[in-house]
Amino acid sequence: MGRGISIFMKSFYRLAAVVCLIAAAIFIGTNISIQAGGSQADGRMYRVEAARLANQIRKGGDKQIDLSGCQYVYRVTRGAKAGGDEEALQAFFEETDSDYLVKSIGGTLYRFDYHTYTGAYEKRSMVYSNLGLAAMALLNGFLLIYIWHNILKPFEKLREIPYELSKGRLAAPLPEQKNRYFGRFIWGVDLLREYMEELKKREMELLRAQKTLVLSVSHDIKTPLSAIKLYAKVILRHMYADTAQLDGIAASIDAKADEIGEFVSQMAKSCCGDFSGMEVTNGQFYLSALVKKTSAYYEEKLRLLHTRFQVEAYTDRLLRGDFDRSVEVLQNLMENAVKYGDGGSIALRFAQEEDCMLITVANSGNTLPQAELMYIFDSFWRGSNAGSSAGSGLGLSICRQLMHRMGGDVFAQVHDQQMCVTVVFPM
Repeated sequence: MGRGISIFMKSFYRLAAVVCLIAAAIFIGTNISIQAGGSQADGRMYRVEAARLANQIRKGGDKQIDLSGCQYVYRVTRGAKAGGDEEALQAFFEETDSDYLVKSIGGTLYRFDYHTYTGAYEKRSMVYSNLGLAAMALLNGFLLIYIWHNILKPFEKLREIPYELSKGRLAAPLPEQKNRYFGRFIWGVDLLREYMEELKKREMELLRAQKTLVLSVSHDIKTPLSAIKLYAKVILRHMYADTAQLDGIAASIDAKADEIGEFVSQMAKSCCGDFSGMEVTNGQFYLSALVKKTSAYYEEKLRLLHTRFQVEAYTDRLLRGDFDRSVEVLQNLMENAVKYGDGGSIALRFAQEEDCMLITVANSGNTLPQAELMYIFDSFWRGSNAGSSAGSGLGLSICRQLMHRMGGDVFAQVHDQQMCVTVVFPM
């Protein structure tokens, strides 16, 4: 993981800054709009009220003025006659310090004093709008912090782990986190790390054991091999003419050859023993869970490969074995069907015999000759239909070992030009 703030986090910080700026712009713009709207409303409403009061004065005189219904105009003052004494007119205009509007009614000037502040409705609108915008801004801020703390920050710590594991650089154990989004992922990655670390240890132990075996066997073979060479020289030089002595030499050569053969057999058993190295924890699981786990992945994969995939009807049963290893066995068989089939169709079939459930993976095309079926579960053996397909010849051997450990079995047969591999699970 790089030093400092990664590009990933910088992008998030830029996004958060943009969101904050947009929220601030909306906040300011809304306030300006409300204030402008309130001012315009004030500009309209005090004129309306002044016009209504002027009509009252025209109809009933200035003694009939009713200001109870006015929100902006709060006082009406009668002044001098229009065109009258200049000093009286000046006093009339200067005796108030508020905003006012002057109208001439019946030749008399009337001054309508009004308030310029925003009315109660506009004030409430501004308060409610600001509260709503503030709540929205807080919600957005909380959402950004939540995403950063619960999703992006844990992902930032984990995003380089798979790459490091792929390069064989096994990191220290990951700290456990009760993260609802990445908790299971962290747990799975840590299990993967431990598994890879265990495999690395086993690989080193296997290499050490192989070297020890080779050195030991080569040393043990030297003694009988030297004896055989000595007997061969005796025979070549015709040092013994007696038939009984020659028979004894032949018997000794045969014994030494058997001894070498035994060493070779031990080496072969060591090389072709248990390759899986996987622990099996037998328990109970339902057939439907196994089928769902397998078909969920291969339905999409086979659809992309344009291969018809069929899961035949079955009756759900409780099976005995290791669920994870059972999934591994079926996935191995499915991969073989994809790799060695003709791409036409693959089917999962089910049958029940006594206390066992049989699951068959059948694929069309590229079937094996009947004579080769007995060898397909041997280590390193590959059938004549393998062609140029990559493989080690260990998959089916591992499947058989796993099934035997779970108290089951696996066998293969060719039926109606289809390659059928069947796993047997105890119920």
